Amino acid sequence: MLKKICSVVLAALLLQSAAVPAFAKSDAGKESRRAEKVRTQLTKLGTGKDALVRLELRDKIKLSGYISEAGAESFVVTDSAGKATTVAYPQVKRAQGNNLSTGAKIAIGVGIGAAVVLVILFAYLADDDS
Repeated sequence: MLKKICSVVLAALLLQSAAVPAFAKSDAGKESRRAEKVRTQLTKLGTGKDALVRLELRDKIKLSGYISEAGAESFVVTDSAGKATTVAYPQVKRAQGNNLSTGAKIAIGVGIGAAVVLVILFAYLADDDS
């Protein structure tokens, strides 16, 4: 009877020790996917003074400024005072960017141009009726 209890306890311990690395791998994979998602988002913004970001890091630090450099493992955020801070992608808890794409800038320009043409047209037609 004692042999059966010992073998059951030993089997349970072996199963538990085999399951712990499996859970650790899933956490590492999750962190890797999250860092890749942040890298993709920030790559879409680009670099330069137009690539404005607001970041919250895992250690509760908040940064805002523009992305001056972007690498494979980290990027550099420069604030309005010119202070550059290097941040690794896995450190980012939340990222929010403000950058209009070229298509959005063109659409805004076309919309403004169309509005100006309509105002001129209506003004001309109003003068013509008088």
